[in-house]
Amino acid sequence: MWWMRYAYPPYLAGNHPTRNPMSNYRRVRLHGGTYFFTVVTHDRIPYFANAEHVGHLRAAFRQVMATRPFRIEAVVILPDHLHCLWRLPDGDDDFSGRWREIKKAVSRRIDCNINARGERPVWQRRFWEHAIRDEADWRGHVDYIHYNPVKHGLVARPADWPWSSFARAVEQGWYVPSWGEREPDSIAGIDRE
Repeated sequence: MWWMRYAYPPYLAGNHPTRNPMSNYRRVRLHGGTYFFTVVTHDRIPYFANAEHVGHLRAAFRQVMATRPFRIEAVVILPDHLHCLWRLPDGDDDFSGRWREIKKAVSRRIDCNINARGERPVWQRRFWEHAIRDEADWRGHVDYIHYNPVKHGLVARPADWPWSSFARAVEQGWYVPSWGEREPDSIAGIDRE
């Protein structure tokens, strides 16, 4: 019975089957939390196959980090999407505002047609996030990020992909340079596309 699960009937609580299911999507907000993100380009257009566009994205990250600090613990930029792991400052949970500013900055720099709404459709409207629960969850997502170019058939091993934090992770001792020549057990069953 619906009254056992909801304070309101599903159609009053915004869960009516004819309404947009994403309109009531709730994000987990943890002050100072660590989050994994998947952000995808509009219609999966491979904007980031262009090194100049990757530069625009990196500049947007730096710009936003200068005014709204956060730490990127791992990142990979693929032609039509990116994955990253952020740690927010203590007392701060606004990752959505940061993504909004990053997306706006990149959209201003990439030359694409303006749509009927006056937007530059570089990005999908939303993004996917996952709040990291513990060390094993963190490790699995860091491995997933670094292995992603291999998963998509772009390179034979993570060290060969230029737009990733893998080299930095090797320098920090998180990996040996040959890591990822085969799919790691730590990412079995993880699919965050």
